[in-house]
Amino acid sequence: MLSALSVLLLFGSAYANRPIEWTFVQNGTSGIIPLELITISPTLMLMYDRADGNPLTMPDGTPAWAGLWHLDTNTATPLNTATDTFCAGGSFISNGTLVAIGGQALEDGQPWPPQDGRMAIRHFGPCTSPDGTGPGCTVFEDPENLHLQVMRWYPTAVRIPDGGLMVIGGSHGLTMFNVPEGAENTIEFVPTRKGETALRPSKFLEDTIPANLFPRAFVLPTGDVFVIANNRSMIYNIEKDREIRLPDLPNGVRCGVPFDGMVQLLPLSPPHYEPTVLVCGGHNISDQITPEFLSVQDPATTQCSRMTLTPAGIAAGWEVDHMPEQRLMPEGVLLPNGDVLVINGAHTGYSGYAAVADAFVHDSNAMNPAQQPWMYHTEMPIGQRFTSDGIPMNPIPRMYHSAAALTGSGNVMVAASNPHQSVVEPPTNLSFPTEFRVQYLNPDFITHNRPRPIIHKSPTKLLFNQKGSMGVTIPDCLAGGDIKISLMDMGFITHAWHANSRLVYLEHKLRGNTLEIIAPPNNNVYPPGPAWIYVVVDGVWSEGVQIMIGDGGDPPRPAQGVQIDLPRFDFRLGLDADSEFVVQKPGVEVFGLGNPFGRQEVKGIAGCFARIMQWFAEIM
Repeated sequence: MLSALSVLLLFGSAYANRPIEWTFVQNGTSGIIPLELITISPTLMLMYDRADGNPLTMPDGTPAWAGLWHLDTNTATPLNTATDTFCAGGSFISNGTLVAIGGQALEDGQPWPPQDGRMAIRHFGPCTSPDGTGPGCTVFEDPENLHLQVMRWYPTAVRIPDGGLMVIGGSHGLTMFNVPEGAENTIEFVPTRKGETALRPSKFLEDTIPANLFPRAFVLPTGDVFVIANNRSMIYNIEKDREIRLPDLPNGVRCGVPFDGMVQLLPLSPPHYEPTVLVCGGHNISDQITPEFLSVQDPATTQCSRMTLTPAGIAAGWEVDHMPEQRLMPEGVLLPNGDVLVINGAHTGYSGYAAVADAFVHDSNAMNPAQQPWMYHTEMPIGQRFTSDGIPMNPIPRMYHSAAALTGSGNVMVAASNPHQSVVEPPTNLSFPTEFRVQYLNPDFITHNRPRPIIHKSPTKLLFNQKGSMGVTIPDCLAGGDIKISLMDMGFITHAWHANSRLVYLEHKLRGNTLEIIAPPNNNVYPPGPAWIYVVVDGVWSEGVQIMIGDGGDPPRPAQGVQIDLPRFDFRLGLDADSEFVVQKPGVEVFGLGNPFGRQEVKGIAGCFARIMQWFAEIM
């Protein structure tokens, strides 16, 4: 007769070794194209779209271009906005408000929306009502008094350590390539920083034209900001307004619009919180070829590169891996176990409305939909990180203007697709009609209703470096498994870009059914604002609970928590007009540190650091 322990071990072994089976479930229609998709609460997703004649309507019969998706009923309700929300950026800020910035110019020949969205600042929330009808569950705008300094279409907004927004780049009007005469190569802050009224020009943005729309950016644990556009990257210091250039993406690969690749900050782990950035997909074609010489059949790249953003990691350079297939416009959904789900997009072509030579046959800049999701295992060695085991192909093509987002329940909402400038519904001869069907990609343990960790109670607010306790239940089949506590920002998702997506593992101890956790040490590791907590045991995650990290006050917030010892960049070596800081692998010829050295050749790490020391000697 088996002992209770033997039964438990056998059950746990069977649970761990069974085949994995994820599933797509289609449920409901969105009524608008949620090309901007944000997780608001356990029951609500916010959707922003273009005013282009959607079937979801306002009470007066006007087509809606914004709405709430109700996860509990799989239905949509419209929201009103004063300005056009199309191609906006955004983020939550320190008080829990979702701020969307920028958008579209007035639509030709249409009476709605009433105002240009390119200078807009829109506030939503905090919305705590489960059905989305309570206070904070409408969009607030005051275009006359609350607006950006300049027009921005395709801008990026990053929540920075003071809890406000750093707004980067964009264009003044609709374009496939960001041309100099229409580009907004500047940085501004929302709210405006004390004593600062002028825009900050960015040499980096100038140098990344014409492929720098929606520049991808993340705050680093040092408080600096990593930015990548086209095939170039930099680290930006907010306080000093200085740029340090990093190595270009290898092999000529570009990840900016219209060559969209996936850019994701990988999980940050204590005690050092070393940041690693992942860049997958895009194109390695020249950015100087005009649209009439491009094709919907031009293959995307399989390249998938990552670099650790510390001085040592930058010295080592980009580590090049490859996806099993070419991918353009892939979504990178960061999951609570630290893996990245790669989903949606195409194998060939470009992002944007039909503009390349053969796009007008199907009214799409891209063809050959990428319907097989892949899992990127962040902790596996190079060459072993990608798998599609147990993950089915998506029967619905998700092309330009599609979106995928992690929900509070732990599955992935997959929605939208519209390469057309208006709604095109079946029947049609076009390959990719406007897509309103909503799907959920359910992890194996949701598919089969397997036991999961359960969070019974959790603090609603934690100050930085503060201890807290959670009431949890770990199923017997997972007892003794590896536990991770994932603090997450799901991001502001648009155009294959998950802005502000972030996962920080929390220090913790499990004592019976009580989980003791410690908040991130400071506001650089996790910029103050709302978050979700998931308990993950052996790769199986709980439903998430919402929490405020920091004091919940309006930005700007003062420095909070405790400082930790991290390798830092010396911004005395930063940019002036035409300098760059480039460190490559040993033996590769580079030009070091721009103007301080002139354009002298430096070989390898030893040579580079010798030049640094020489420069120090010259300026001391």
